[in-house]
Amino acid sequence: MLFIVAAPSGAGKTSLTRALAAKHATVAISVSHTTRPPRPGEADGRHYYFVDEKKFRAMADAGAFLEHAKVFGHRYGTACAEVERRHRAGRDVILEIDWQGARQVRAARPDAVGIFILPPSRDALAERLKSRGQDAPETITHRMQKARAEIAHHKEFPHLIVNDDFDSALARIKAVVVDNAPPNDAARAKAAALARHLTAP
Repeated sequence: MLFIVAAPSGAGKTSLTRALAAKHATVAISVSHTTRPPRPGEADGRHYYFVDEKKFRAMADAGAFLEHAKVFGHRYGTACAEVERRHRAGRDVILEIDWQGARQVRAARPDAVGIFILPPSRDALAERLKSRGQDAPETITHRMQKARAEIAHHKEFPHLIVNDDFDSALARIKAVVVDNAPPNDAARAKAAALARHLTAP
């Protein structure tokens, strides 16, 4: 199966998906291509395939991407070959992408299952962004502003998971990806109410 996991920056999607893949050998995370420079500790081919603008555009023009989008000034894309390779190995594949990419994937793969990760509050999201130590204060402010717009797209995802407690959130994403649990209407309604609060002026 193919799973789409989206979230505003700092909500914890990468930590959750990495923890899930580490515990379940049937789950693989697709490695995206990006034009942004590596952050400290990131390795090419493990965290991302780091390419220049020219290479990325050539791949896009050749139809090599299942989806691609520009986020925070850099381009990100999921190569079709990357997903196919992992499917051939008999593994479910998780795409860590934004709502723009999710729309493209759903158009090409209507069977893809969408999951949106929400932070428990604006304050919690701001604190997580600060604690990462990766961004300047003005960048964090911009990410917080963009988070509101991203969360507004939560309605496009059947599964909503609030990352209020890491272990609980991990159990919920495991239920969807590994156990193929259907959407929980009550939990979704509660999460949707939180999303509306997070996007309120």
